[in-house]
Amino acid sequence: MLRDLLRDLKAFLFSALDAATSGGRKYHVWMGTLTGFILLGGYAYMIQLRDGLQVTGMTDHVSWGLYISNFSFLVGMAAAAVMLVLPAYVLKDVDFTKAVLIAEGVAVSALVMCLGFVVVDIGSPFRAWHMMPVVGSLNWPRSMLAWDVIVLNGYIVLNSCIPLYILFSHYRGKQPSKLYIPFMYLSVFWAVSIHMVTAFLLAGLPARPFWNSSLMGPRFLASAFAAGPAYMILVLSFIKANSEYPIEDAAISKLAMVATVAAQVNLVMIGSEVFKEFYFPTHHSINAQYLFFGLHGHDALVTWIRTSIGVNIVATAMLMLHPIRRDPRWLRAACIALFIAIWMDKGMGLVIPGFVPSPLHEIVEYQPTWVEFAVTGGIWALGLFVLTVLVRVALPIELGQMRSPYLTEEELAAAQEAASSH
Repeated sequence: MLRDLLRDLKAFLFSALDAATSGGRKYHVWMGTLTGFILLGGYAYMIQLRDGLQVTGMTDHVSWGLYISNFSFLVGMAAAAVMLVLPAYVLKDVDFTKAVLIAEGVAVSALVMCLGFVVVDIGSPFRAWHMMPVVGSLNWPRSMLAWDVIVLNGYIVLNSCIPLYILFSHYRGKQPSKLYIPFMYLSVFWAVSIHMVTAFLLAGLPARPFWNSSLMGPRFLASAFAAGPAYMILVLSFIKANSEYPIEDAAISKLAMVATVAAQVNLVMIGSEVFKEFYFPTHHSINAQYLFFGLHGHDALVTWIRTSIGVNIVATAMLMLHPIRRDPRWLRAACIALFIAIWMDKGMGLVIPGFVPSPLHEIVEYQPTWVEFAVTGGIWALGLFVLTVLVRVALPIELGQMRSPYLTEEELAAAQEAASSH
């Protein structure tokens, strides 16, 4: 039994490697382009390791920059996978069945990018041992950072092991045991926790009044459940148009509705924060004043936030109009706009103004350097590379085109019939 399992596992790994490295011209151009960005990011990171964080735009006043801005956004992308897992496994909505594995792949790729941004932000990767249990000082449960380390690593384990088990079972021509279902339910709650803990990491800093808001957690979730489904609509639409994998139109339509409602809620929360800051300004409103209007001639973020809110409003309005939301081309355009708007809002519009001005009202503006842009581009390329490989391996298995070479003819026929009827 164990020998057969190891034999199939070896065959699975070789089959996965073959699927990931074979394809048409467009596929190789895409993967080659991503590899080029990864190498450029690696080169920039080597410069950062050699010269230190002085090559970035970060300072003692602004200690979180483009890296943590992307991290705060991508945690929501990873959490948004719950928007497919929840209806498919908890609500038994069959329209989402085929899209769940794709959502898990999106979550894994987002988490890979999250961990990548944490590694490059701490300067030297060897400092990570400080956050390891026993070896370092995790300071759990008092430290919110310790909670963040636990939930992120736990979520990536869940979202890696569950799809791997399902795909390996299908590869062997077997149906996966129902024992994995409780872990699917666990991943639903875990998805919410990773984003809430990240929000609490910001909201729990009373010396930073811009973040110290009870709306921080709900606002993180609302923006995640808008940008995440928007991104998955783009991924699912591409897969539907370029493969035989059956993505139900109803699944994309329902995801569009989720993104629409979440985008509306997100705008209401942004409006509530703006009202609180400017209806009766106090000295705690100075960060918001800097963000929206500039302060004493310093206005590096004004264009970012105004563009973000403007694009967000336009994208939400497009999604609210039924003829536009039901047209695939306009839907994709609205999803791209919403994705970019929320990336700008949760990054440069949320993380950076928490530091400017400082608690002592010192204004030290932040501008990313080419090193940060190159490293950021490399990490995003790495995430897209991982997602492409996962999809490239998963689709032929789920379509019944890739099976263990050790299956008998009867087992192979039964497996292909099960794949077509699943």
